[in-house]
Amino acid sequence: MTPDELFMLRCLELATRGRGFVSPNPLVGCVVVHNGRIIGEGWHQKYGEAHAEVNALATLADTSKLAESTLYVNLEPCAHFGKTPPCTNKIVEMKIRRVVVANIDTHPLVAGKGIQILRDAGIEVVTGVLEKEGRELNKRFFTFAEQQRPYIILKWAQTADHFLARENYESRWISNEYSRQRVHQWRSYEDAVLVGTKTAAHDNPKLTVRLWAGRNPVRVVLDRFLRLTPLLHLFDGEAPTLHYNVLKHEERPHHAKVRVDEEHFVSHVVHDLHQRHVQSVLVEGGAQTLQLFLDAGLWDEARVFQSPRSFGKGIAAPVVRGRVAAEEMIFDDRLTTYVNTGFPARKA
Repeated sequence: MTPDELFMLRCLELATRGRGFVSPNPLVGCVVVHNGRIIGEGWHQKYGEAHAEVNALATLADTSKLAESTLYVNLEPCAHFGKTPPCTNKIVEMKIRRVVVANIDTHPLVAGKGIQILRDAGIEVVTGVLEKEGRELNKRFFTFAEQQRPYIILKWAQTADHFLARENYESRWISNEYSRQRVHQWRSYEDAVLVGTKTAAHDNPKLTVRLWAGRNPVRVVLDRFLRLTPLLHLFDGEAPTLHYNVLKHEERPHHAKVRVDEEHFVSHVVHDLHQRHVQSVLVEGGAQTLQLFLDAGLWDEARVFQSPRSFGKGIAAPVVRGRVAAEEMIFDDRLTTYVNTGFPARKA
């Protein structure tokens, strides 16, 4: 591993600390290096607050070394005014000699403009260092910018004989407590968590983060004909809920009924989520809802827990066709992660 790759790896490590706090902004880490030694580092900590470059430069005890230093950042510095001023301005102002970047920012407001500003100021810029790893880290951000839709993760638990629920739709506790804790961790990382009418009615889920420390996601329920009772946990105001249907539109702070067209219903829902700046969605079932996303090709990952338990009969689990990206055992549950290779460029 080259020195540039080594320091970029540290940027990626720092960037992960913003997970669950910076969306819809990307995860970004930054280190400042002088003569092979890190003299400053930081990461984007919270949406609307200072970016990684500014935080890293703020940790410097002595700025006189910057003219002989390299700044490493995993995403191209921003070149526009948003919640904060452009990071390129700060880098130029501090007279940093060299900047190393993993990924060009494909957002239309940046898209190479930051790199050009730095080069026009006489700063040496190197790009593409750990580019693949950088895109993996920010796959939600890149999907949102390039495909104009959220990054979509399907999740379900199935029995050893491939059932998602019993015939009466009872599905609780297929997976073990450690797997359920992992799901709560995922909820804290994603912008939204989504279920369909039957899961909402039969399981009455809260869809909040309780077994992990973190923020609650936006709750999304697909209920085409508004059949769900308002007494469900989804409508308790503990977290915002988007209630997609084909009958009524009513925007309220914690429970918005959102009417979309019935034809291509799921695609319209995904498009509306993009318009609301929801960068990622965790789809938690049940069978019909999961199949809607699978059939439309509107998914990026599927995370499937397989329990050693058996039902004998019940509601069949979906069949996912994708590349196996990872497998691990969580006590007695096997977690398999698939990635979608069949519809790599599908837009909502």
